[in-house]
Amino acid sequence: MFHLRTARGILLGALLAIPIGATAAAEWKGTHARPRSGAVTDHVIVVSIDGLRPDAIARYGLKTLKRIAAEGAYDSLAQTILPSKTLPSHVSMLTGVGPDRHAVTWNRAVATPDDERHVPTVFGLARARGYRVAAFFSKAKFGLLQRPGTMDFSQAPGGWWGRWSADRTVSDVEAYLEAARPHLLFVHLPDTDVAGHASGWMTPTYGDAVSAVDAAVGRIIEAAGRAFGPSNFTLIVTADHGGHGRDHGSDDPRDTTIPWIAWGAGVKPGTIDAAVETVDTASTVLWLLGGGAPADWDGRPVVSAFAANDVVAQR
Repeated sequence: MFHLRTARGILLGALLAIPIGATAAAEWKGTHARPRSGAVTDHVIVVSIDGLRPDAIARYGLKTLKRIAAEGAYDSLAQTILPSKTLPSHVSMLTGVGPDRHAVTWNRAVATPDDERHVPTVFGLARARGYRVAAFFSKAKFGLLQRPGTMDFSQAPGGWWGRWSADRTVSDVEAYLEAARPHLLFVHLPDTDVAGHASGWMTPTYGDAVSAVDAAVGRIIEAAGRAFGPSNFTLIVTADHGGHGRDHGSDDPRDTTIPWIAWGAGVKPGTIDAAVETVDTASTVLWLLGGGAPADWDGRPVVSAFAANDVVAQR
């Protein structure tokens, strides 16, 4: 696996889409016993902001992200994988292993890729342990992560090149949370990446897009507060990659450096004192809910982001 932990000191000075036409939604239902209380929380929300560079948070004065970074635990130098593109990065984020293990290096929707290695997702592992799982994707390319039987609810656009806006996706999340109480909720927001490819990263158009997504994250927090109670969930906000010019995918720090914010139940405020990689997200989710990740995963729980008196189990 490609690691950038050792490059952290260098990075301190330095500083994705596919068919989508008709709506394609899939829902899987099953009978689950109520799981025991998690090690830190019973409800985890992961929000992935496609193409968000950490320096955009201060540059564009993003109120929601600035607030949760200040109130929560934050690493502004977290690292994604190579290639730093949407699909491979999200697969690593949600399986806890790098491309050398999951073999997803393409960035397009494919029906049944011959070279994909069927590694378990955080969705399937959580649901197998009795947790209710939901995922909202805004691009069609995530089909290989929407495996039957691994989620209680999942939706994504259909077709080949279309996508949904953050506003559309978050409206669906709000409606879903009016009745559902998932233990793991994943939300993907695409607008930042779309603007970066169209007009360039860190341009006024990109700034407008990140501001819209920032407002969308605020709506997710409000909806989760209504559903679970204001202090009864833990939120992780991160990204799949950054970008420069009108593209991404390289080992340029502007492409590989991503934000990683933990906020809410059990979080210890302050700068995270360990180098965070995107593969750590899935392990952290399972740890927060009270279980361990597979021993052969590359990722490790970011335990330093959470208060010691809330830590019940460590791997």
